[in-house]
Amino acid sequence: MSQTPIELKGSNFTLSVIHVHDAQPEEIRRAIEEKVEQASGFLKDAPVVINVAGLSRDTHWEALSQAVLATGLHVIGVSGCRDTKLKQAIIRSGLPLLTEGKALKRSVYEAPTPAQTVVKTRLINTPVRSGQQIYARNSDLIATSNVSAGAELIADGNIHIYGMMRGRAVAGASGDGECQVFCIHFSPELVSIAGQYWLSDQIPAEFSGKAARLCLQEGTLTIHPLI
Repeated sequence: MSQTPIELKGSNFTLSVIHVHDAQPEEIRRAIEEKVEQASGFLKDAPVVINVAGLSRDTHWEALSQAVLATGLHVIGVSGCRDTKLKQAIIRSGLPLLTEGKALKRSVYEAPTPAQTVVKTRLINTPVRSGQQIYARNSDLIATSNVSAGAELIADGNIHIYGMMRGRAVAGASGDGECQVFCIHFSPELVSIAGQYWLSDQIPAEFSGKAARLCLQEGTLTIHPLI
């Protein structure tokens, strides 16, 4: 029997979601281009999802989507759409309507039974160089050395960085909003928890280069001194 030419497998991907609000398409294009310029290594030519929950019913979808595409981003789907007319316009444009996952809540701790698999924390003891991407699937990630600009740490759990952090840190990649980022020397290009992210220019200046802890509070990124 010949082998099947395809395989269908589940996987996790980290995608940026652009939340757009009522504005002229040209204003939206300029705003996106500014963000791409600030984090070109992360956003240039990136696949993105557009969240349209903030748009009014009379939005001209074709003009808006063309404005986003003009920035070089690749739109792979649209989320947050509740208006029937807008849904029809999005479907006619060939894009799928997506439902964003909710952050998982853990109210009590359950000890693993013998039948359950305990996933160890992923430990990286060497410097993470520009262009490298480290992913800790279903676990925390600890980096004991420096993380260079252009490098990326991704974890479904928490991220701990004990060296200088100049790259990108994406915690709670599978949607867990209870995850946190801990860093001794905090100067990242981008930091994200469960899809909420800051670029370097959004990080409060008083925390640049300092020890910091990031978490989500009521769905908003929040930063605290670590020491």
